[in-house]
Amino acid sequence: MYINIGDRHKIILDKLKTNGFVTVLELSEEFKVSAVTIRKDLKHLEELNLLFRSHGKAVPTNPYTQEKTVTEKEKIHRSEKTGIASKASKLILPNDSIILASGTTITELAAQIPPTKGLTVLTASLNAALILSKLNDVEVIQIGGLIRKSSSSVIGPLGEKMLSEFTCSKLFLGVDGIDLDFGLTTTSSMEASINQIMIKSAQKIIILADSSKFGRKGFGRICGLEEVDQIITDSGIEDSYKKELIKLGIEVIVIDVD
Repeated sequence: MYINIGDRHKIILDKLKTNGFVTVLELSEEFKVSAVTIRKDLKHLEELNLLFRSHGKAVPTNPYTQEKTVTEKEKIHRSEKTGIASKASKLILPNDSIILASGTTITELAAQIPPTKGLTVLTASLNAALILSKLNDVEVIQIGGLIRKSSSSVIGPLGEKMLSEFTCSKLFLGVDGIDLDFGLTTTSSMEASINQIMIKSAQKIIILADSSKFGRKGFGRICGLEEVDQIITDSGIEDSYKKELIKLGIEVIVIDVD
């Protein structure tokens, strides 16, 4: 049965909303039209900012993240970050030794950590270190190195060498993107590098990421999803993504956001 171009576009957008992506091959077979016709459809819809084309498929939005300053990030998904940080803080136990990476969700976690007897925290985040330095029961070790001003955090070989001398029970890591194939990413290759050393220095890897981070990619690859033990996110995560993560053996903790 012939489907006109307007109906075809509507079906494509409905599929995107339901599945999170569409492929040229599947659409070509379903509509019984050539791949060239489908590519023209997708190009037109992309020009209208209704989707983003990538390697024989299309997704709802541009999956590539762009760097934002801490000030900008603090204003985005604030309630989600607060809820995620609250849940993460419950995982911290007396006499734990933990690593806090960097980012606004990590800073929020630092603000929610209660006085915890015997807790030792290594952190690349300047803001997290300042917050935790006010707690008498918590020992804070600030990782040294080059200050990345956009994230108020430390990067570079000095910090990496310092981290390699420690082993900790848990790493709490914020990321800019989580992709099922490409793994965890950030917008900075140098931050990705120090995050990799953090992963090697921790027994359990816990990712703090609001649902907007799924299906997105940053410039610097941190690691594959096989390295991850837990992900704490919000209820905006798509069921298909959650199911795939669970299949990989990752514990996905979802918090409700008002």
